[in-house]
Amino acid sequence: MADSPSNSPSSLPPGSAGATALVLSGGGARAAYQAGVLRAIAELLPDARRNPFPIICGTSAGAINAAGLACGAENFRGAVQRLVGVWEAMEVNRVYRGDALGVGIAGARWLSALAFGWLLRRNPRSLLDNGPLRELLAGELDFHGIDRAVGSGALQALCITASGYNSGQSVSFYQGLAHIDPWERAQRVGARARLTVEHLMASCAIPFIFPAVKLNREWFGDGSMRQLAPIAPAIHLGAERILVVAAGRLGQERQARGGGEGYPSLAQVAGHALSSIFLDGLAVDIERLTRINRTLSVIPPEVRQASGLALRPIQTLVLSPSERLDHLAARHARSLPWPVKTLLSGIGALRRNGGALTSYLLFQADYTQALMDLGYRDTLARGDEVRAFLDLG
Repeated sequence: MADSPSNSPSSLPPGSAGATALVLSGGGARAAYQAGVLRAIAELLPDARRNPFPIICGTSAGAINAAGLACGAENFRGAVQRLVGVWEAMEVNRVYRGDALGVGIAGARWLSALAFGWLLRRNPRSLLDNGPLRELLAGELDFHGIDRAVGSGALQALCITASGYNSGQSVSFYQGLAHIDPWERAQRVGARARLTVEHLMASCAIPFIFPAVKLNREWFGDGSMRQLAPIAPAIHLGAERILVVAAGRLGQERQARGGGEGYPSLAQVAGHALSSIFLDGLAVDIERLTRINRTLSVIPPEVRQASGLALRPIQTLVLSPSERLDHLAARHARSLPWPVKTLLSGIGALRRNGGALTSYLLFQADYTQALMDLGYRDTLARGDEVRAFLDLG
């Protein structure tokens, strides 16, 4: 992939040449699909304790899955089982307040800000209170496991990306081998950090829905925002092969443009915006990487070296849902707590054309289990490809 001279093989971090990376995209509740994919991969491995992904990168809800794997990288199967267990027991109130009081307070703040903002001079922080998520992560994740995994050689780096509201930069916070240098490109940087729950909360702070998080001196929001090159952090960290697990179909469907029945609902607009944030940048980056790989394939390596062309081919495999997740969410939306259903119904999220928004917020076990089952089936259906990509023989 074309990134910079720092991505040339001669300048890779020591011990990282030829490494395989796992890139987990964002998508709110949709990230349960990734847990199903990982469960299938663990079954395909001849030694499921060994971590096949020394470089792990995550954004938004994918950052939570990435951190779960990295913290337990010394026992990949165990880390996957724990991750699956969390998603199997998922419910809205473990992620955000779905009770009548919590939803009511958040809604009242928004209404008062819209009506009297000029007088109150206070900005509402978010539509939903995701304080429960912080407690869940603090109880489930042992961040000391990252250092242990790096020290034992089971992990080279964990990378979590968030978007800075003040600087406008996409910041990839990473923890790993001491020889990995920070990087800086247009609107994106890599910064060494000791990763914590706060980095995860920042990375999955979906705009308007969940509150921004202050890290050091800057406020950060969802890492998928302004992430122009979602695969690039893995390349900067030294990956030669990258397995991407998306939480959406990456534009595989082509729907004919036609006349709408009426003005789009707030939920339809919000779902469209979130799909753009979570999926479009990844789809474009994969397309760009594929195009560059094709170009490199016709340029002999000695010619690239003689011309100082600092590019190297990157092998990629993309796993994404075989079904539309908004339709899947529509079949399970009834399981939401009634205050959340009332809120979403009021903005059109429970209608067919507003299902995309629901698919990101439906943190309920029946839906997340269905997502994991889909990820598991999709991966096993491509088992030969996965084995070949991971060189499992």
